[in-house]
Amino acid sequence: MKEEKDYRHELKFAISYSDYLAMRSRLKAVMLPDPHVDSSGRYLIRSVYFDNSDDKALKEKIDGIGKREKFRIRYYNDDLSFITLEKKMKIDSLCLKYDVPITEEEFRKILNGDIAFMREHENDLVKEFYAKMIYQRLKPRVLVSYVREPYIYKAGNVRVTFDSQIRTSLFSSGFLDKKISNISATDTPQDMFLEVKYDAFLPEIIQDIVQVPELRQQAFSKYGACRRFG
Repeated sequence: MKEEKDYRHELKFAISYSDYLAMRSRLKAVMLPDPHVDSSGRYLIRSVYFDNSDDKALKEKIDGIGKREKFRIRYYNDDLSFITLEKKMKIDSLCLKYDVPITEEEFRKILNGDIAFMREHENDLVKEFYAKMIYQRLKPRVLVSYVREPYIYKAGNVRVTFDSQIRTSLFSSGFLDKKISNISATDTPQDMFLEVKYDAFLPEIIQDIVQVPELRQQAFSKYGACRRFG
């Protein structure tokens, strides 16, 4: 059985590079870097997103459907020793994520359409994904890559991230190759995106630093931006 979780608040903002520099300087005084970052304080994320031929997940996002879900498989820093299958659910600005580790072999099988093993898998999320790959006809559609700089704050279980260098590649059998051919999914290389996630409340000190009341929320979706190209 999947562990029961609570929905978290998720706020997204497009910010300028100068805003990023100012916010980062202030955040470092009160927040801790995510323990998984490298010496630069960042890590590379690659996610394979799944959708069907009718673009169900994409259209739900574009149409502003309040309650929706999508599946992705994610890995970090091109390290295939740790891969996760994730189901992300959203109700307006609330989000909930379930995830489970899968092996590189399982990942390659899924990308190649060899999914029979998922039917009897020990994990419920994998079995759910198998069922939806069958009856919703989900297929790998796009590879989304970006650099993330994450910070954490214990009170409120707050996570603040700066995402940049968002790049995309349409599905190909070479998703897991050492060299991935992709293109920028944003208008300029310096485009920055701020995400703020928290549980029941956002501490005032974090609100002040990221200037949440003054910023304008964006309905930005990395998946949506990367699907502009096909």
